[in-house]
Amino acid sequence: MKRKSKPNDLNNIVLKVLAEIEETARKEFLPSIGPIKGKIIVDVVKEHKPRKVLEIGTLHGYSAILIANIILGEKYGKENFASKVSGSEPILISVEKDQKLANIARKNIENSRLSKKIQIIDGDALEVIQRLRSKFNMIFLDATKSEYLKYLQLIEKYSLLNKRAVVVADNVLIYENEMKDYLDYVRNSGRYISRTTETTLEFTKNIKDALEVSIKVD
Repeated sequence: MKRKSKPNDLNNIVLKVLAEIEETARKEFLPSIGPIKGKIIVDVVKEHKPRKVLEIGTLHGYSAILIANIILGEKYGKENFASKVSGSEPILISVEKDQKLANIARKNIENSRLSKKIQIIDGDALEVIQRLRSKFNMIFLDATKSEYLKYLQLIEKYSLLNKRAVVVADNVLIYENEMKDYLDYVRNSGRYISRTTETTLEFTKNIKDALEVSIKVD
């Protein structure tokens, strides 16, 4: 008889997969989210308690797994976590235009036992966003840096943001010149309350970087 997974077992499985992705990122010099920026993202999720998340840019699935795992743990607690993982409704949708990366992410998500909670959509986010019908409490931007503003304004155009939704953008220091229009928009348009959280580039700690955390106010 197959032993039923306990909540701590499932959490340990997730942590193991995340550690494996971290090791791959170190070896292959991938621009992946890891434990340093991951801690900041975890704090944002715990503060804002999003029910549904849209991620633009999947890479190997690290941030998708991290965010979904925290949402489940925060929402259901340790006692009910295991029974809720198998539910059919995804809590995170991630868009990735590189099919090879999307397939790697799917495998990692499957290994983390979160396939029912994370949906990967293959395609260019500028096209995919227009087809989405869900509303989101959190957006995580980590794709083509020069297109951050286009992503966000499409999300706004199609009314995909819930009130008080939080938008988190990665690499806003090292790619600042490529996303000046985005940063000016979230900081000065009056539609968001925005703050910059300085950190370092994952797996290259001598390079400074930052995340922009913007809360929708209208």
